[in-house]
Amino acid sequence: MTPVYEGAIQDLIDEFDELPGVGPKSAQRMAFHILAADAARVERFVEALRAVKARVRFCETCGNISESEQCAVCRDPRRDQRVICVVEEPKDLVAIERTREYRGLYHVLGGAIDPLSGVGPDDLRIRELFARVGGDVEEVILATNPTVVGEATAAYLTRMLRTMDVPVSRLASG
Repeated sequence: MTPVYEGAIQDLIDEFDELPGVGPKSAQRMAFHILAADAARVERFVEALRAVKARVRFCETCGNISESEQCAVCRDPRRDQRVICVVEEPKDLVAIERTREYRGLYHVLGGAIDPLSGVGPDDLRIRELFARVGGDVEEVILATNPTVVGEATAAYLTRMLRTMDVPVSRLASG
């Protein structure tokens, strides 16, 4: 099908369409929103994109998103250093933090074991988790997503962590 638009506007629609969860209609709406916005607003948007790419990285300790070597959670001395909650992605950490109930540390895997997509244990931050567990950690809470790959990842981690003599629990879902 021939695109209705051409040039820069079609290029922008195509770029938005590549974002996860954005379909063609949403991509078109976002492109036209940018087109209608004043130049200063668009420049702030562009600068925010540049800043994210230039400054944001992953915490060296847990894998969360940060602008420094360690994220705010890992730097917080009030956190319980004896408990690590394992999540798939930084957005999962944010969901748990919103509850304001959990006061331990986190470990972000960077995904889930998914052989159909070619993601194995070596592609995730599992070795880093095992290195952290060797210290004063008294419990690991698995909070992987309640999907087939999330459950498979939790089963793998449970099996491996039990050999390290650390109690493993699973975050309830439902």
